Amino acid sequence: MYLDQAKKKEIFGQYGKSNSDTGSPESQIALFSYRISHLTEHLKKNRKDHNTARSLTQMVGKRRALLDYLYDRDIERYRAIIKALGLRR
Repeated sequence: MYLDQAKKKEIFGQYGKSNSDTGSPESQIALFSYRISHLTEHLKKNRKDHNTARSLTQMVGKRRALLDYLYDRDIERYRAIIKALGLRR
């Protein structure tokens, strides 16, 4: 599988407060970004995979909602995660 426990801990450790910090918006956004990039590569090879395309759209929406939440609560944390992940708005 492309996303095992070790990879999740690495993502949470890098963007969250600790390796077990799964609840912070930054760690969730980072995890969604990793999954979105993986699904995007999958869809480049498998264009007719409509279920994955729908899942990708839903995931992008969830990430956008978390980014909007972070934008409303703390603009500095929002700017930091956008810069760290290389997302654009």
